Amino acid sequence: MQKGNIGVTTENIFPIIKKFLYSDHEIFLRELVSNAVDATQKLKTLASTGDFKGELGDLTIQVKVNKEEGTITISDRGLGLTAEEIDKYINQIAFSGANDFLEKYKNDANAIIGHFGLGFYSAFMVAKKVEIVTRSYREDAKAVKWTCDGSPEFTLEDAERDGRGTDIILHIDDDCKEFLEESRIQGLLSKYCRFLPVPVAFGKKKEWKDGKQVDTDEYNIVNDTCPIWTKKPSELKDEDYKKFYRDLYPMSDEPLFWIHLNVDYPFNLTGVLYFPKIKSNIELQRNKIQLYCNQVYVTDSVEGIVPDFLTLLHGVIDSPDIPLNVSRSYLQSDSNVKKISTYITKKVADRLQSIFKNDRKEFEEKWDDLKIFINYGMLTQEDFYDKANKFALLKDTEGKYYTFEEYQTLIKDNQTDKDGNLIYLYANNTDEQYTYIDAAKNKGYNVLLLDGQLDVPMVNMLEQKFEKSRFTRVDADVIDRLITKDEQKGEELPESKREVLTAVFNGQMPKLQKTEFHVEAQPMGETGAPIVITQSEYMRRMKEMANIQPGMSFYGEMPDMFNLVLNSDHKLIKQVLDDAESACSEKLVPVEGEIATLKMRESELHKAHEGKKDEEIPTAEKDELKDIDKKLDEKKQEKTDIINSYATGNKIVHQLIDLALLQNGMLKGEALTNFVKRSIELI
Repeated sequence: MQKGNIGVTTENIFPIIKKFLYSDHEIFLRELVSNAVDATQKLKTLASTGDFKGELGDLTIQVKVNKEEGTITISDRGLGLTAEEIDKYINQIAFSGANDFLEKYKNDANAIIGHFGLGFYSAFMVAKKVEIVTRSYREDAKAVKWTCDGSPEFTLEDAERDGRGTDIILHIDDDCKEFLEESRIQGLLSKYCRFLPVPVAFGKKKEWKDGKQVDTDEYNIVNDTCPIWTKKPSELKDEDYKKFYRDLYPMSDEPLFWIHLNVDYPFNLTGVLYFPKIKSNIELQRNKIQLYCNQVYVTDSVEGIVPDFLTLLHGVIDSPDIPLNVSRSYLQSDSNVKKISTYITKKVADRLQSIFKNDRKEFEEKWDDLKIFINYGMLTQEDFYDKANKFALLKDTEGKYYTFEEYQTLIKDNQTDKDGNLIYLYANNTDEQYTYIDAAKNKGYNVLLLDGQLDVPMVNMLEQKFEKSRFTRVDADVIDRLITKDEQKGEELPESKREVLTAVFNGQMPKLQKTEFHVEAQPMGETGAPIVITQSEYMRRMKEMANIQPGMSFYGEMPDMFNLVLNSDHKLIKQVLDDAESACSEKLVPVEGEIATLKMRESELHKAHEGKKDEEIPTAEKDELKDIDKKLDEKKQEKTDIINSYATGNKIVHQLIDLALLQNGMLKGEALTNFVKRSIELI
């Protein structure tokens, strides 16, 4: 028996492995099984070159759990090791240059595994003692046994083993007994070893016999050694891709389509990416791409490898150019990773362009599901926008689809305002905004349907991309002001009449939480609606952006501000104005006379003060001006009270207001009940 000391660095290695990797200690199984696969693959290579002339036989790797003895054993029939090779690869290489290595990775311990031969030492994350029983494939090689309890000491002695290969026996630590449960190991094998290129067996398949489950003679193979991405696209049918997707995501809807990645220069990359059907929540759909390195599972956190917008995709990426342990700093600096990201973006764009070009009908049918991917990509990645703007679509309220260029051609003649700006009208709810959409269509305008969760930021971006263009929702203003032309419709009311009319309605507006109304009067034609509620495009868009973009909460806290626009051409509005002036005339005349007198005196005083410094104006005149301001406020309030007193009993005014509120989904509760009762009375 040989006893030895691995090296002083061991005193540093094991505490770091135990302490810093403890949170991810399940990774030990991946590392040890991967090592077994590597040994098996190397033997197959030697056989193919003639350097190994023996029989390969059954190369299945076996994982066994013995709960009574507290052990996990990983066995392979690969290359095996001689005593000299154990000393070289286990005792020396693992620690050559380890001092520098430990210093470099002391704050990023996850990077330890997979470097400097330390993959094997992940075993000590869960084991209090590790044994290696191995026999080399070389002729006349003897079996040897290496034992270490995690201290710097080890023993190396002769052993018995039938045939070449290696058994790694882990004596599981007391605080890691969970790994002696078959279900736990089965789960880890499914996660990390599902697609390894060498068969991996965990126990035997079971069957029901005499009322209980018993083992059969057949291995329980846990992996698919030739997953779909290792094959050529020409060898596969659509059903093969769909079946693989169902295997990966059993509860998901059928994917929209897929992209088979296969490149070997300037980097190696294979995989299959699927466009899934996304319901609503972006965040819940992330982390569905699995990253592999030579069919060994690495992670499903692929940010930095896959462009951010494509993390919404599902599927598999496999690249030997990405090491098993991917750190953030590595991803940010590695040139291969950047090339992979660029390649995937280009491949996705090319695939989308190909579908659009070769089968536009199919592309349009899938657009509503594809839209979130493409819009997210255009919003977050400039080079993707440059490609996608050729096949990205706009959908109108009639369900017709247009490219950006096609739509611009469609609307440029009729939807250009007097300043030469192209106005893109849109709605986000065809039912709630039906009246506004209908009014726009009656003017010959086309209205887009922008009801996606990314359409608000998309509108902001497109306004910057499109020259002299503006997006406006159809309910942002009355129809004649949505796209301002040179023609003037109707005749403006005199200011005195506008004041009376707006006061009649202003005083009867409901008090809604975090909602403000501004009442104005404007000629909109005799056939136009008597009253319309609109909301500023800018303020509404800012509030919508506040819901999805940090740093804009200020807008989110602001009240909703609406305009109540009275159509001064409509007979009902004219009737209300005439009735108000008639009913209030007797009380208003003297008040308006006093207001006129006060304004006249105010004007005289201001004129007398022109060109004078403040100290040159007599104190009495300053006091008089203050008194005039106070009296004017009082008289204006008195005028408002007179009009409000009249309007309170005017059922037509309340009916018109409630109709406008109802049309915008703002009439609820008691107000809605009162409206129904009043409607019945008026009928």
